This record gives sequence, C-alpha cells and structure tokens, in this order.
Amino acid sequence: LPGEGRYFFVFLSPVKNTNKKNSPATLATKTDMASAKPTHIVARRSPYQNGPARQSVEDDLVPWDVDQPDYQPTDYTADVVKKMPVWADDESKISEMKFNEVDGDVDRTSFEGPYQLDPETKLPLNVRGRTGMKGRGLLGRFGPNHAADPIVTRWQRYKNGQIKKDESGKPVLEFVSIKRKDTGEWAIPGGMVEVGDTVSATLKKEFGEEALNSTEADEATLKEMQKRLDQLFAKGTTVYKGYVDDPRNTDNAWMETVAMNFHDNDGTTFNFDLQGGDDASAVRNFFCLFFPLFFFFSF
Repeated sequence: LPGEGRYFFVFLSPVKNTNKKNSPATLATKTDMASAKPTHIVARRSPYQNGPARQSVEDDLVPWDVDQPDYQPTDYTADVVKKMPVWADDESKISEMKFNEVDGDVDRTSFEGPYQLDPETKLPLNVRGRTGMKGRGLLGRFGPNHAADPIVTRWQRYKNGQIKKDESGKPVLEFVSIKRKDTGEWAIPGGMVEVGDTVSATLKKEFGEEALNSTEADEATLKEMQKRLDQLFAKGTTVYKGYVDDPRNTDNAWMETVAMNFHDNDGTTFNFDLQGGDDASAVRNFFCLFFPLFFFFSF
C-alpha cells in the first residue's frame, strides 16, 4: 500500500427490483464473517508506511483481553504529526482530552462503541486489538480518526435515455472513480472529516474537489456545480459505518469511516463534466455488475 492512504473493499452486486422504479445495486462491505468484530490484518503489516517495523502480533494475541506479558509495541509518531498541523492532537494536552465524547469540535466517539483506555498512559486502545505499534503513526488524533466516502452511482444509458442491460437482463451500474496523483491507482473519492465539518459536508466537498475539480472552477460554474451537488447529495444511503483496517492504524489511533451511496436513479442529476482535482490526476465513470472499489485518501 504505497503513499499515505488507506483502502477497504466494497462490492456492488445487482438485486431484483422490489418496485416498478429501478433501484440501485445493493452495496455490502466484505468483512471476515468469523465474528462481529473481525481481527484486523492490514493494521498489523510491517514495516509501517515509511516508518519502522511493528512488533509481530499473532492472530490469537490480537485481543486486549488475551494476556501477552512480553508485548512491547514499537513506539512511533511521524514527524509530520509531531509538528501539530491543524488536524493533529497536541500531545502535551492528553490529560485534557475527553475520550469517548465529543470533545469541543473534535468527535472522539467511535462507531464501534466505547473503547478502553490504557490504565497507565490513559490513551485510547484500538477497538480491534493490538497492532504491534503504539503512538499515532501518521494519524492525527488519538483514538478514532473519522473519514467520509461518497459512492456516486447511476445506471448506464444509451443516447436515447434507455438503461443498458447485460446479457442476463440486469441493469448496468456506473460509479465515479478518481485516479490518485500519488499512487496512480483508481479509487473512490473521499477525505477526512475536518474540525467543525459534518460528515455530509465532507462527502459533498470531497466529491466536488476530487471528481469535479471545484477548487479551480470559476464563479458561475461553481454556482451551477453547487446546485447539482445539493440535489445529488440531498439523499443518500449509508452502506458502511465503522472501523477501517488501515495500514496507518496503531494501538492508540485508528481510522473509521462513513461510506454513503448517492444514486441518480433517473439520470438527470449526475451529468457533470468530470475533472480530476485536489488529490486526483484523472476521473472517469466505470461500469460494473460486480467490481471491487477502493476508498483511498490521505490527509
């Protein structure tokens, strides 16, 4: 996993329509079904991104309630985080932080429920267990670091507006994907929920910046773009909310996200001129019936 980013898999699969109107494909996260909270794997990969090696942690020793007396995780916080940019915590104020609460403008609650605090350091403990590394690594916040991912879809259509179907008669779904400048990989546009922002605002902003290059648009274009975005993002369906098995995760800091599907069912709203911007070098529609999508972004 090159670069400062993370991804997880979401699969699109067609379902039978339950009413006369077309309904978008059902999006379901693919996770380890062995338990309600599967063991993370990517978060234990070593070495850490552009950093030191993690202590190795076997699957059966990941849970915090399993005793591991010789556990000595690597202590690592990247220099960029130590410089305390606006998205990072001030480590000197740990005693003032309100974990498991909304702490001023910073939401320190987890979608996974209340998390434990280390009895000695008073720092959050990863909701999925040991990672072989303590500190924050490349993440700014102790505890959960919240992100938002918009999955924008529409039915593929012929020029006359009729929906295209595959050989079995199922409608073909299109989704928007961006090409990362840093890695060259195709990805779902997404970003971190910044201080003071809501998830809904982040979803719309990140799509505008990465898929429509809204930061470079003139005033008239931006106004029209905003109108259409408001229509498209007025109603969405949450398809995943929770922990992300991310290579940047540590024992004390981890990624969580809200992924929402925004579907233009009649094909009248999602007719933007797609342009790569911000972290994206290119953007395009892909069509799929069963296709892995990557959510991949950085601070």
